[in-house]
Amino acid sequence: MKITWFGHSAYRFEIGGAVLLVDPFLTGNSTFKGTVEEASRGCTHIALTHGHGDHIGDTAAIAKATGAKVIANAEICGYLKGKGVEKLEMMNTGGTTDQDGFSVSLTIAFHSSSMPGENGTIIDLGLPNGVVITPKDPSEPVVYHMGDTDVFSDMALIAELYQPKVAIVPVGDRFTMGARGAALAMRRFLPDVPVVLPCHFGTFPIIDKSADAFIAAMGEEGGRVRVPVIGETFEV
Repeated sequence: MKITWFGHSAYRFEIGGAVLLVDPFLTGNSTFKGTVEEASRGCTHIALTHGHGDHIGDTAAIAKATGAKVIANAEICGYLKGKGVEKLEMMNTGGTTDQDGFSVSLTIAFHSSSMPGENGTIIDLGLPNGVVITPKDPSEPVVYHMGDTDVFSDMALIAELYQPKVAIVPVGDRFTMGARGAALAMRRFLPDVPVVLPCHFGTFPIIDKSADAFIAAMGEEGGRVRVPVIGETFEV
């Protein structure tokens, strides 16, 4: 599996012949230096953890340009349909959808999910989620993208159900768990995940600028943490 981080929570996964983007917040992402066209080249699927602008991001534009299928909860799918997105895979917490070479499952997450509407209104976009990506090829790793969340003990159930080998963990504090909570999540509830990729930091001035505090909080298990270089593809 090839993985590329675009900063914040935006990731690209190349799984067999498919290209999956998760939370493609590119335009307005201060840490993203490429172009939307390059980042989304060949995109076949987009999965969304929840309905905030820094996660839905460029989804509608990418889906229209590439014909990619968008996988998200029912409320987000309805919202994007109103934006002209045609290929939508509606699901909800606890469900799994088969996407040929891989499947997508939605887990719980502790956060919020909404977008601004007209005249100061708020559009409710359902419950936030984590996303589990399970390749059909058993030689490729299961990925657990936590989305935006605090630590919760049922992460242990997610580990038991899906047995992820890669975890993408928000560490920036204020809007998600910070270093201490994220380290507790990985050390106590997901101790067998060998590759830990921190995210949701460095993008805005009011969240942590780096993952250094998280790595320090991981202590002797800090070797599990890999901070990708934004825009550089690596394999797991």
